[in-house]
Amino acid sequence: MEFLTDKVYTDGFSMTYLRFGHGKTPLVILPGLSVQSMIPLAPVLVRQYKIFTEDFTVYVFDRRLEVPLNYPIREMAFDTVKVLQQLKLKDISLFGTSQGGMIAMVIAQEYPELVKRLVLCSTAMRIDEERFSVIADWIAFAQKKDREGLYLSIFGKVFPPYYFEQNKSVFFQMAKTVTEEELEHFIVLAEGIRNFTAEDKISCINCPVLLVGDEKDDVFGMQPTTELAKALCFNPHLETELYDGYGHALYDTAPNFKNRMYRFLTQC
Repeated sequence: MEFLTDKVYTDGFSMTYLRFGHGKTPLVILPGLSVQSMIPLAPVLVRQYKIFTEDFTVYVFDRRLEVPLNYPIREMAFDTVKVLQQLKLKDISLFGTSQGGMIAMVIAQEYPELVKRLVLCSTAMRIDEERFSVIADWIAFAQKKDREGLYLSIFGKVFPPYYFEQNKSVFFQMAKTVTEEELEHFIVLAEGIRNFTAEDKISCINCPVLLVGDEKDDVFGMQPTTELAKALCFNPHLETELYDGYGHALYDTAPNFKNRMYRFLTQC
């Protein structure tokens, strides 16, 4: 299937993105925190989200390339909206995982007219020191320039044990390609999660929401998902899907997840 990778320049910064599919509705995907860009994985992403390409035009966005020294989640959200506006995207279906879910929450709160449907996966509406502890470990690896330690810690936490062991050698090889610039970029993005909260405006999310989490989430644990479900219980269009054993990255490992998300996004 054909796809396009491109870069948007707006308001003093640039952001790369991937586009594929030819459906009428824009589906915007905001991935979680990563050391390296997801855009070079375009062929893999196109295959993973093939089910959406008839009904949606899919956009996968990176974070901005030129990050300031202090870059909290809310600023990431506002920058993403600037890019969406530059591309003239509206009435979007928005899917955010982990850090991308935090960004998606802020967008849905501050720009409700922009978001038609919202999918939140493996994320949290607030981050305290305990929930930040795993990310703090990743920051420490990056500051020491320990690429192998960083990648083994990240993939060991986001994937279930069987998947991690099967792909451990691949993760080692991936770590060798990480540049110092990517490590510095990662540190800024990771620090942006510290003390995040969307709790005070959670009642502003009135669009249909699919909330997804896993009992074996080793990054945030399961409590943030149940906490978010309770906070969103006022929303009559809230759906919750709980998995067990697929890990933080259940969006990649749970075999029926893409079908579940597709049903939610296409229902009347």
